[in-house]
Formats: sequence, structure tokens, C-alpha cells
Amino acid sequence: MSALSADELSAVLLSLKVATVATLASLPFAIAIGWLLARRRFPGRLLVDALVHLPLVLPPVVTGYALLVTLGRRGTVGAWLHDVLGITFAFRWTGAALACAVMGFPLMVRAIRLSIEGVDRRLENAASTLGASPWRVFTGITLPLAWPGIVAGAVLGFAKAVGEFGATITFVSSIPGETQTLSSAIYGLLQVPGAESRVWLLCGVSVAISFIALLAAEALVQRRRSEPAT
Repeated sequence: MSALSADELSAVLLSLKVATVATLASLPFAIAIGWLLARRRFPGRLLVDALVHLPLVLPPVVTGYALLVTLGRRGTVGAWLHDVLGITFAFRWTGAALACAVMGFPLMVRAIRLSIEGVDRRLENAASTLGASPWRVFTGITLPLAWPGIVAGAVLGFAKAVGEFGATITFVSSIPGETQTLSSAIYGLLQVPGAESRVWLLCGVSVAISFIALLAAEALVQRRRSEPAT
């Protein structure tokens, strides 16, 4: 990191903070929605599925603008949050985390849903027959067996958050030290003549972060698989 300037280092650290917060904040909801879509049939299920995956097919700028209109200081929800609760998302790092969470949420849900669908329902039914509560079945059977998919979903969400650009720059702009993430810093340097070496450096940092996240996720999965069954 010694080769990075102060602004570049700030962008890297902010990206890590934004990606971590976005992943941790959205993971419980992704698990809940993934389980709901995998294990329940209800009216409007297809609509919920479509809404969850909508950020995947919309241009990120459109998603960012929707967040700005809804949660900006002049938006209906955003004005209420600011006036009543004193919470502001637009042009704040917390807004960048929110935008990254929205963009990465479909990837997390899909991975977790597929993993839960792969869990043998006979095991869950057997536990229920033996008197286990639905919560006990979920925490004792479903979650442990779906662990690889949950980790994969979290890594996908984290990687998406690290690389997110369109939604974040539209919603929170690119303010050095506040909302300038790694991707927006790279974009800014692309506008500077002769800054190719800095661009390559930040691209290398981005690749390294994603690669380390993938290695850590694989290590967690392998460690969990090697643990003796209880």
C-alpha cells in the first residue's frame, strides 16, 4: 500500500468498508429471501422473485437514480428519514453501502436459494417428525448443509460491492474521503492524461482484493466440510 497516494489509499479502505457493511447488512435478508423462495409456495412468489433479480437486468445508473429519487434529501422517504430520524444516505458512504447492497443482493439470494434447494427435504422432515421446531430445523439442518452456498453468496455480494460503480456514483457521487470508492477512483484517473500507471496499480489492488476474498471463502468451505458431523 506504500505505493498508493493518500487519496488512493482512502478509496481502497473505503471500498473495503463499504463492501463489508453492504455484505453483512444484506446477508440475513438474502438468507431469509433465499429460503422463502426455495421452500415456500405462495401467491406473488414469481413477483417477489422478479423484484429481487431486477437490479441484475436494470442498468446500474437506473438503480442509482431510483435510489436518489427515493432516498435523496428531496425524496419522500429520504426527506422523512432526514427530518424525523436524522438519517441521510445520498452523498454519504452509507449510501454507497446501500447501493452496493442493492446491486449485490440478487447474486447473494440466487446462490443461497440454489444451495437451500439442494438440501434434502427428507432430512428436514425427519427432524420435524422427531419434534424439532421449524427454527431448530432451519438452524440445525438447513443452514449447515447450505453453508457453501451461503459463503458463495456472501463472496459474490462482497466482490460485486468492491467493483460497483454505476449505482454508487449516481447515488452518492465520487467525493474523495467520503464516497470515492476504488472503482470511482479508477474512473477519475482515466480522465487524467498520463495516469495509466496509477490506473494499473488500482486495478491490481482490485484484483488482489477479489482474489483474496475467493481464497478465504474456499478455505472456510473446506474447513467446514472437514469438520466431523455432530
